[in-house]
Amino acid sequence: MKKFTSVFVVSVIVSVIFILWGVVAPGQMAEITSTIQSLIQQKFGWFYLFSATGFLLFALWLIFSPLGKLKLGKDSDRPEYGTLSWFAMLFSAGMGIGLVFWGVAEPLSHFHSPPVGDGQTTEAARMAMRYSFFHWGLHPWGIYSVLALGLAYFKFRKDAPGLISAVFSPLLKEKVNGPVGKLIDILAVFATVFGVATSLGFGAVQISGGLSSLTPLENNFPTQLVIIIVVTALFSLSAVSGIGKGIKYLSNLNIILAVLLLAFLLFVGPTEFFMSVFSSTLGSYLQNLAGMSLYMAPFADQAHEWVNSWTVFYWAWWISWAPFVGTFIARISKGRTIREFVIGVLLVPTLFGSLWFAVFGGSGLYLELYEGIPLHQIMSDKGIEVLLFSVLEEFPLATLMTGLAIILISTFFITSADSAAFVLGMQTTHGSLNPPNSIKLIWGVIIAASAAVLLYSGGLQALQTASIIAAFPFTFVLIGVIVSLVRSFRGERDGLMRTG
Repeated sequence: MKKFTSVFVVSVIVSVIFILWGVVAPGQMAEITSTIQSLIQQKFGWFYLFSATGFLLFALWLIFSPLGKLKLGKDSDRPEYGTLSWFAMLFSAGMGIGLVFWGVAEPLSHFHSPPVGDGQTTEAARMAMRYSFFHWGLHPWGIYSVLALGLAYFKFRKDAPGLISAVFSPLLKEKVNGPVGKLIDILAVFATVFGVATSLGFGAVQISGGLSSLTPLENNFPTQLVIIIVVTALFSLSAVSGIGKGIKYLSNLNIILAVLLLAFLLFVGPTEFFMSVFSSTLGSYLQNLAGMSLYMAPFADQAHEWVNSWTVFYWAWWISWAPFVGTFIARISKGRTIREFVIGVLLVPTLFGSLWFAVFGGSGLYLELYEGIPLHQIMSDKGIEVLLFSVLEEFPLATLMTGLAIILISTFFITSADSAAFVLGMQTTHGSLNPPNSIKLIWGVIIAASAAVLLYSGGLQALQTASIIAAFPFTFVLIGVIVSLVRSFRGERDGLMRTG
């Protein structure tokens, strides 16, 4: 195997140029990228909404289609990983670190600044929870499932290389190995780098916020930079151990820690309130799913801006994560049927994420509404990254739970960086299922450096900007994946009909 492919060389050079730009001229980089972000949001916000909804509808169609019986592999293949480990790995890679960051912060943000109506009201609380479920529910996993399905189907059933460009073989034919195919893989690399760098930046900020609540350390960029360096070193140890050991064991540890933290807050807090929030919000979310999916508020400037700032950002973030999460989920899903795959990827993480928001977001709302805790003032004074720890301080064993939360964020950080480096290694080594450790380590350093540069140039806003920009061209790639799958499925459908 050629170690340094053209995709690897071009991607690394451009990534290094971006990092150097951020170090030398952070103000200029922030200004230019913010301008591009604003242009995309103003002109193409609707495009993100239609695309994300279309990806979800395609995934739902496959569940009920006869094609759902097809295996992602040969007919005799069996799943490589048990169901629990499979779920743990896809969930940890999919959104774990972001879920911890936004679990309290997003509902409280919506509660005080809802898309419509006045903040800090009962209706604002209902809307805050509903939109939190919406942003972290079926749509992101619908986006992930499209690319993951395409990669797993062509890799394990059609024996194609494990490259995103290989999914386009029914459309591009022999051109898939030419410049067009390489461009697709390079776009996937950049979407992955900036999508994951966004999450790692959020993680570093929140770890810094947690440590500042336990120690004299200040929550500032130098502290965040040290955290990124330390966690990158730990990730390197995990990356060297490989997917069967490092990622698998850390993913299982993530789930255990997350469930412990969730169960603790669920049972020491107002349990009935949390479960009532979960039940009623889940029903409201499903009832309003279609309307929220296409809501752009053209006649209300405030609501329109809110949709751009939240929903469009999230859909772009999930799309930028798709090559990373999709490739990783595909790698661990060999032997499962399409129906089993889509149901598992859509429903299990959605329900767990909804329960997470009901408990953590519900805690924040409960403390504000019924206990008079001024979390909005804490959010204004110290930033949204400290809200989780501010909530934990109001419950028993606050120091222990804060420490547990910091460990959870750190392990999610390591798992995300580890998984992303593995995926980038695959995409830049002709789709190798076991890329060299040196390649994975190079990509791990680049992701960490990108996260540091984005934080240095503009903090959380710069992280969001990078995701939106990186996702735009890759949205067209995902649309192409669906077209290619549909074309390839024609032959499979004929075979299913003949076999009855």
